[in-house]
Amino acid sequence: MSEKKNLGHNSKKDFLKSPVEHIDITSFDSRKIISSMKKMSFVSRETANASEIYNDMLKDKDCTIFLTLAGSTSAAGCMHIYRDMVKYNMVDAIVATGASIIDMDFFEALGFKHYQGSQYQNDNELRNNYIDRIYDTYIDEEELQMCDKIIGEIADKLEPKAYTSREFIKEIGKYLKSNAKKKGSLIETAYDNNVPIFCPAFTDSSAGFGLVMHQERNPNNHITIDSIKEFRELTEIKIKSKGSGLFMIGGGVPKNFIQDTVICAELLGKNVDMHKYAVQITVADSRDGACSSSTLKEASSWGKVDTTKEQMVFAEATTVLPLIASDAYHTGDWKNRDRKNFSKIFG
Repeated sequence: MSEKKNLGHNSKKDFLKSPVEHIDITSFDSRKIISSMKKMSFVSRETANASEIYNDMLKDKDCTIFLTLAGSTSAAGCMHIYRDMVKYNMVDAIVATGASIIDMDFFEALGFKHYQGSQYQNDNELRNNYIDRIYDTYIDEEELQMCDKIIGEIADKLEPKAYTSREFIKEIGKYLKSNAKKKGSLIETAYDNNVPIFCPAFTDSSAGFGLVMHQERNPNNHITIDSIKEFRELTEIKIKSKGSGLFMIGGGVPKNFIQDTVICAELLGKNVDMHKYAVQITVADSRDGACSSSTLKEASSWGKVDTTKEQMVFAEATTVLPLIASDAYHTGDWKNRDRKNFSKIFG
């Protein structure tokens, strides 16, 4: 409660002084913690079971691992986890919100930061200082608008045509190779390792603002985003995979988009299996019937997810994801996987 007393008049500099530091899963070994959690109950045992399923995905050389991201965990300190999952061959393709990839990862690659703040701060005072708030995390709105602007400038230099979000993010990866202020972003690491990133709701992010400015400058000769083609591309990855597993942070469009590839493949006359493995970390409640909180067992009724190896973990992701990812890193099954290099199948 002491935080509530410190809401006086502050300058922007006062607010933006303690950057969020991203956790490093290689710096600690969570295997003993996960092993102990297996003998506990409630979310602890769910977390341990999720770790076991994820390690099973990594052991299965025929398994394509899809990582889906929704919510703001990248801004909250998990950004390097996702990067390291790509770097150490623990994921083969990513489906994410535009905010996770552009407003958070690309934003920091440009040299900007997210800052520790307070959920109790007066939001009118934050607005007066041009600071955006994600719960207890602050973002400099002026820097975010610079991110929007650079997205538009990247688009200005591309051949005017329809691009999938995957194609456009690949172009961002090329841009970062020469222009990144912070090396080793998720986008750049995925670009280096041929891991495709899909953002089915791409315009719901800084990318959308940047592309609107691009189209305003180029009313008759601009790029656009083809979300239908990228659904076909993602489905093509599912078709080419002998097996597949889902590691899902949150829900939203990314969760449904990747699960729907099974149905799409069937409609195209292809014989594909349901996703064999699935882990979802979420705080969404299933009682309201909403899609983001639908359980993995519910997805099985649609023919999307097998129920043999699936685990819902009802927890805020920043609390359990570092444990699961560190356990998988130190267990080391990723060392025996061949890279899928799915970006190469699209040319």
